[in-house]
Amino acid sequence: MKKLTTALATGVLALTPLAGFAADSSDPIIIPIHNWSSQIVMSNVVGQIMESMGNNVEYVTTDSQAVYESVRLGDVTMELEVWEGAFGASFRAALEKGGLHDAGDHNAVTREDWWYPMWTKDACPGLPSWEALNDCAEVFATAETGSKGRYLDGPVDWLKHGQERVEALGMNFQVINAGSAAALWAEIGAAEADKKPVVVFNWTPNFAEAVWPGEFVEFPAWVDGCDKDPAVGPNPNALYDCGNPATGYLKKAAWDGMKDKWPAAYDTLTKISFTNPQIAEMAKMVDIDEMEPEEAAEEWLAANEDVWKAWVQ
Repeated sequence: MKKLTTALATGVLALTPLAGFAADSSDPIIIPIHNWSSQIVMSNVVGQIMESMGNNVEYVTTDSQAVYESVRLGDVTMELEVWEGAFGASFRAALEKGGLHDAGDHNAVTREDWWYPMWTKDACPGLPSWEALNDCAEVFATAETGSKGRYLDGPVDWLKHGQERVEALGMNFQVINAGSAAALWAEIGAAEADKKPVVVFNWTPNFAEAVWPGEFVEFPAWVDGCDKDPAVGPNPNALYDCGNPATGYLKKAAWDGMKDKWPAAYDTLTKISFTNPQIAEMAKMVDIDEMEPEEAAEEWLAANEDVWKAWVQ
């Protein structure tokens, strides 16, 4: 929060404007900021690119689910990280209403689900099977959860539906929501010293996969409709009885009016495409190297001119 507040208070240090570019409109391009590091750094990277083209850019802190309604209404201009597992339903609902559209995919492939560091497998060797995890539930029990296993889910506003999955699959686990992404990393870090078994919400791409080797729990495979139709999935009476997509998309979304108001910036947005390693690097700069987001963005841009300058040609 301190880093985010500092970044928003000090503003973005713009790159030197590129020759041949002028602002599409004098009105600011509004970029939303959420509560995980890769999205904050990526937003600053893209904002600084658009400033280098002569545009004005402003950043607003926005709920990661409600942002699609904000984009649809034109209150913010774009969304840079539409994760299929976390935000696909909100994105699709906004698409149906109209006002925003799919502005293209990143090269990155995403996955978001229950996850454990590899040392956990020593205490529950049947992993990554979810049935094996459930059979080992007592291994994850704490004073907080009694006889049930403890699963640390993402923050409440990420809407990961951990509780619904536990109920749908009859799992002997209690879902605890972390207050932030940092709390998830702290949980893993605290367990590392004595190799305590833990299961937490995690995702890829992010820096954690390089720091703590681990695996995702394998639930019943995702089938389209598992979050909307009880008949889809192994439990005919419940939603969320399957895992999240194992090869999910990472999209960009744009307000329909962007292409007319800021045509050059919009053209660049459609070309922007980050990879898993690039996104993980952005997160690492903040979460491990403890850089401010705008500083991390400047460093990434300076080191990757061959990547991003091709997007503004």
